[in-house]
Amino acid sequence: MNSNPLKRLVESCSSLNFTGMYTDLPSALSLLITKRHNIDLGIIDLDIADLDRFDEINNLNNPPYFIAFASNGQYAIKAFDYNFIDYLLKPVSYSKFFRAINKVINCNKNKEINANGNHEIFINKDLSLAKLNMKDITYIEALENYIILNTVDTKYTLLFTMKGIENQLPPEIFKRIHRSFIVNKRAIKIINDDNLQISTGGMVKNLPIGRSFRDSLLSDISIMTRA
Repeated sequence: MNSNPLKRLVESCSSLNFTGMYTDLPSALSLLITKRHNIDLGIIDLDIADLDRFDEINNLNNPPYFIAFASNGQYAIKAFDYNFIDYLLKPVSYSKFFRAINKVINCNKNKEINANGNHEIFINKDLSLAKLNMKDITYIEALENYIILNTVDTKYTLLFTMKGIENQLPPEIFKRIHRSFIVNKRAIKIINDDNLQISTGGMVKNLPIGRSFRDSLLSDISIMTRA
């Protein structure tokens, strides 16, 4: 798809503001890093994007939502592995584009609801569904192809990826601190050089801080310094 049809689709949707268009992925990712708080959605043409650099999308801190455009379905699995909201085949009709945008809007509303920490979700436990309040999750641990949601009094094991669950958690409350750990920032008690302590179930637990996650963690908390 050339730039004009894509731009027309964006400008025809009143809920979107056109920010910019790039023909190379590094320039687009640079914009996402510098102006992340002003960008909620990225649309990527997979026919021209450098798929070898998709890991850079995965490494974004609190990435925006993404919609993929492509001339065929050969990249669909890869796109959904990176948690794209939708995958649209060219030529993209207005109706399909608007449906994809509505998905983004609904996901954004859910994230705003989650931000207050009172959002309740139902997860599979044994042969039933258990209700869980997001604010009760103290930390999340990766275990091969599963994740473990730890609360103050129980654990839930789910077939899920860390990146997938990270994208569904409110960043105002949860923070990725390691390849294998996400913590509830409200549970953090002490931060050391390579680990931190959290309070969970009346106990103190030490969790590692990954070297590549430390700066992001420190920039996300308030530190009192001498004037």
